[in-house]
Amino acid sequence: MTAIYDFEADLLDGTPQKLDAWRGKVLLIVNVASKCGFTPQYAGLEALYRAHKDEGFTVLGFPCNQFGHQEPGDAAEIRNFCSTKYEVTFPLFAKIDVNGTNLHPLYRFLKQAAPGVLGSEAIKWNFTKFLIDREGNVVRRYAPADTPQKIDGDIQKLL
Repeated sequence: MTAIYDFEADLLDGTPQKLDAWRGKVLLIVNVASKCGFTPQYAGLEALYRAHKDEGFTVLGFPCNQFGHQEPGDAAEIRNFCSTKYEVTFPLFAKIDVNGTNLHPLYRFLKQAAPGVLGSEAIKWNFTKFLIDREGNVVRRYAPADTPQKIDGDIQKLL
């Protein structure tokens, strides 16, 4: 697999979804968790999505339980939490691993395309973000502490 659009992942309800469905859009791919210090970023991610979705932008959220077991719930619990606490309307996927032996192939691709500090490919924590341009290129990787508001300018440049 050599392009973001070559990958498939299960949506939160278990339905397989090809990333090709977002061809031509600017994407922000984020590993998310419901019980993390960065969880309030859901509000900012949703605000970005609502502000720019009509311009061809979307956020893709990938729940992950690999960091401090901060995403312990099942799909129904994740959906309920995200919709009631943060009114999330952007696409959410089934829980995945972003590191280790069960690493999802999408994250293998993202980490190789945009390594972190000092060239490390490992995802360090929840809410690591990857910005993808309209051609499917990984433009940049953002640390968990980089807020959605901080990333907005970079998104706008790609729209």
